[in-house]
Amino acid sequence: MSGARRVAASFRDPSGFVFRSGGVLYRQVNQPYQEHFDRLVQSGLQDELVNERLLVPTEPAGLELAPEQGATAVLRPEPVPTISYPYEWSFGQLKDAALLTLEVVRRALGAGMILKDASAYNVQFLRGRPILIDTLSFETYREGEPWIAYRQFCQHFLAPLALMALVDVRLSSLLRMHIDGIPLDLASKLLPGSTRLRPGLLVHVHVHGKALSQPATENPKTASVSKTALFALVDNLRSTVEGLRWEPKGTQWAAYYEDTNYTEPAMAEKRRQVTNLLQKISPKPTTCWDLGANTGEFSRIAARLGMDTVAWDVDPGAVERAYAWVKAADEPHILPLLQDLTNPSPGLGWASQERDSLTARGPVGVVMALALVHHLAISNNVPLPRIAEFFASLGEWALVEFVPKEDSQVRRLLGSRRDIFTDYHEEGFERAMATAFTIEARVPIEGAARSLYLLRRTVR
Repeated sequence: MSGARRVAASFRDPSGFVFRSGGVLYRQVNQPYQEHFDRLVQSGLQDELVNERLLVPTEPAGLELAPEQGATAVLRPEPVPTISYPYEWSFGQLKDAALLTLEVVRRALGAGMILKDASAYNVQFLRGRPILIDTLSFETYREGEPWIAYRQFCQHFLAPLALMALVDVRLSSLLRMHIDGIPLDLASKLLPGSTRLRPGLLVHVHVHGKALSQPATENPKTASVSKTALFALVDNLRSTVEGLRWEPKGTQWAAYYEDTNYTEPAMAEKRRQVTNLLQKISPKPTTCWDLGANTGEFSRIAARLGMDTVAWDVDPGAVERAYAWVKAADEPHILPLLQDLTNPSPGLGWASQERDSLTARGPVGVVMALALVHHLAISNNVPLPRIAEFFASLGEWALVEFVPKEDSQVRRLLGSRRDIFTDYHEEGFERAMATAFTIEARVPIEGAARSLYLLRRTVR
């Protein structure tokens, strides 16, 4: 099909691949997979999983749309507004994705099928909840065969969850280095010795990791595993995952709003002005990235205005709290994610294209940067014109808060360093933003020394 283009990350599975045509996302199903796909549909498993919001909905599309030979079907899946990756998820998000995967395996076994993949990258967040997006991950279950994705599940989910819960939550960053999951022998070395007293971690991480590190035999024998044993394995993995817990305390910014120098009237005024400025944008944006969102206080304003909003923050505790709120409120338009803007997610994987960089997933309609610029400019020595350039690469519009040196938060930052920031003042900020934006509005926040700026991009 002319104009169709494969998604760069979709090339490893011979069963099919994802492609775009005319701005629409499709999935080609290849002929060798037809038997498994027919069973998925005819068994009722696909409908069951879709109805329970465990599997992304798909619609059949015309076979003539197939861009390559060998197709037996073409599907049009419901699009996910923002693709995210496990190294950007909070502890709770990774745990929910693990439990989703195990629930899908259990239901698949009940229908005579099984997941051949247990990759965390096959899970995305749609309308506030994790969902499996790979319709081609299912295959017909054959009596006696082990679960071939068991190792992958342990590397992608169990090992990082154990490290986050029992060592340091920041060890989720190892998933960025190890794109196929954290090696189990490495996880075993990093986990406390006391975890060998926890049966689930002993078996699935320590013993499993040791077995994988042994030299491979020339003709390995695979023991027969009954379906009953597979159900028991899935149940044991589930109880092990459920037993891992992490509470967001002791991280740097998780309690930011409780500790901020904003008075309640000033905070209410800021909410009002943020709402007003977002409503001034025309045409109305459908997408928003809230940079340095903390627990998502202002992301909720964008969501209420109908924007699919990503609440990016560097602090694991803040993102965990934001995700807990999204779950409790059943909020469909906010996706909290981890992101260090001074070292953002790069392109990763084969040819650096399997996992998109932060900027490759933009631009969006509007970028919010509230109480952020002073951290980038003063804490991280990023010049204001470079900040303007970065914001312009991410969004058509930007809503930015400027916090002057007179503010107590900036004084606190300058308390431990020499003030070399001669251009950090309102005039310097406006001059820097003007290199990439037109200033459409400036609104002082009554009750605070800060100002909000609505900016429209002028550079591409």
